[in-house]
Amino acid sequence: MSKVLYVAATLLAVSPGLALAQSPGGPPKPGPEQQRLGYFVGTWHGEAEIKPNPFMPAGKVASDDVCSWFEGGYAVVCNSSGTSPMGPTKGIGIMGYSTDEKAYTYYAVDNNPMAMASVPRGALKEGAWVFSDESRMGGQMVKSRYVIHETSPTAYTFKWEMVGKDGAWHTIVEGTSTKN
Repeated sequence: MSKVLYVAATLLAVSPGLALAQSPGGPPKPGPEQQRLGYFVGTWHGEAEIKPNPFMPAGKVASDDVCSWFEGGYAVVCNSSGTSPMGPTKGIGIMGYSTDEKAYTYYAVDNNPMAMASVPRGALKEGAWVFSDESRMGGQMVKSRYVIHETSPTAYTFKWEMVGKDGAWHTIVEGTSTKN
């Protein structure tokens, strides 16, 4: 065997070992921002009141949410069922963190005919999660924000606000949620 073929054969024989030796030690681990989403993991019961607004009937809302880590620990998925003035509700929500945008994300869909299809962005500061969005609802562009205030490790208050025609923020849903 020529020296060139011998060297080539030797390199081919050891290259898989070199590649494995240089590969990273497994997938990256979730960072502190993703880990912070763990606050929401568990079973929650929420109660709220829908205030009079142009998008849905006013009245009481109740929901039970089961939230768990999505495989890998980068997102939390919540399955929800409950009641509202429009009847029984079912929904799914996904909370994550975009390292590129340095923002929390929230995507949810439900069986509400007025459901918005958007991905609000948010931040967490001193136990307050604030998600902002601008999307279509009922054929109109709507600017909204959803604010969650952690009141304890097992409870939070929440408020959904929209900008009205007068340019001011108006609360359309307000309530509490408690971890079982």
